[in-house]
Amino acid sequence: MLDHGAAPPATEPPSSPTLTRGPGLGARLMRRKPVELLVAEGGQGEGGALRRSLTMWQLTMISIGATLGTGIFVVLGEATPLAGPAVAVSFVVAGLTALFSALSYAELAGSIPVSGSSYSYSYATMGELVAWICGWCLVLEYGVSVAAVAVGWGEYVNELLDGTIGVTIPDAVAAPLGEGGFINLPALIVVLLAMVFLMGGAKESARINTIMVVIKIATLLLFCGIGFLGIKAGNYTPLAPLGITGISAAAATLFFSYIGFDAASTAGEEAKNPKRDLPRAIMLSLLIVTVLYCLVALIAVGAMPWQDFEGTEAALAQIMKDVTGHSFWSVVLAAGAVVAIASVVFAVLYGQTRILFAMSRDGLVPKAFAKVDERTGTPRANTFIVSAFCAVLAATIPLGELANATSIGTLFAFALVNVAVVILRYTRPTMNRTFRVMLFPLTPLLGFGFCVWMMISLPGVTWVVFGAWMAAGLVFYFLYGLRRSRLATAEK
Repeated sequence: MLDHGAAPPATEPPSSPTLTRGPGLGARLMRRKPVELLVAEGGQGEGGALRRSLTMWQLTMISIGATLGTGIFVVLGEATPLAGPAVAVSFVVAGLTALFSALSYAELAGSIPVSGSSYSYSYATMGELVAWICGWCLVLEYGVSVAAVAVGWGEYVNELLDGTIGVTIPDAVAAPLGEGGFINLPALIVVLLAMVFLMGGAKESARINTIMVVIKIATLLLFCGIGFLGIKAGNYTPLAPLGITGISAAAATLFFSYIGFDAASTAGEEAKNPKRDLPRAIMLSLLIVTVLYCLVALIAVGAMPWQDFEGTEAALAQIMKDVTGHSFWSVVLAAGAVVAIASVVFAVLYGQTRILFAMSRDGLVPKAFAKVDERTGTPRANTFIVSAFCAVLAATIPLGELANATSIGTLFAFALVNVAVVILRYTRPTMNRTFRVMLFPLTPLLGFGFCVWMMISLPGVTWVVFGAWMAAGLVFYFLYGLRRSRLATAEK
């Protein structure tokens, strides 16, 4: 709940910002960055500072932009055969699972309003090594998901072109090696377009993102209006033909439709009033996304028998075509999907650059990622490097099981956030918090438990990829970050 109380009592001595080098390796791995220092450094980069220009509404749009897209346009078709008409219930279950972690994010975002998201929260509570592992997971989550979503964007562009002018992009330039082509040109283009927009500044980027979010919400509401006309009551019975097991299996699949609600927390140093607006943006975005997901799912299964979703790649477009009798509205939906998925690329790419900005400022990755352009107030070199990496990944590599690594990295970061809330409550009980997790400590413990459960449910090959990524990250940390960390060198 929101807490607009006064500043913390004077009886609590603030944590000392004095930075000291631990006597041994164990002490250095566990060194923490004081909350006061994290907040004091907010916005500061190499050669300039980020600009505080984002309102609560724009922060909400960033989170919705990073969340609402591929999930409802693609994953719905995969989850419905698992749960039947009860897929809407599965969305609620998945949303509740996300809610536990969202509450923890909201409390920490209001207490530590910085760009690093769960990386910074871990640094303040669990020490440098855990923070590095968390940040490395976020690099995996954001970087791979940008590439994966960009690949999906290319598929919808082809569908739109086919429905409007009757042509499609040849496979040779619309798919990577191993999937019938040489390069995925649409995926490359959408990432580079997002990069150009992000170079213009946070305020300008937020405006573009808001326009795209409004378009995709309008597209989904249009679907609901047309799909409602095709609802047949018999399609809702039996409600749960595959029982509780089916609902749970679909919920596990659909949880990944909620990944991205934490994107607002990466904008902590560019928000006008972060302590007040970040918790509100996180909770409001999750509420809007959940309501839209459930509404679309209810209408979709009412307009099309749940068995027909099996093998249907663009279920929503097919429903629009079936209800109206012609393809015009399915083309409109494809156009909306193109915008929707592009906005996910845009918002997630933004989050990736801000997390690396925070890690660079702490000395754990090269300084180039923290260099801020004085004219635009954005980390331009950071944006270019990250965009180029994601563009090459999207254009040349068949992602396959690698995309699941996005999910495991996200769940790991979510689990750490729930732990960080508990630690900070006990170590800094009188800290001023603009939002407090309800039913503490039960809520963060449930959030942690659900994250671990979903990680365990992922296939073994995903754990192999995750393990390899973590091993590479630890090698980089011990060879570079451990010695160059600002806590190690006592730089301020």
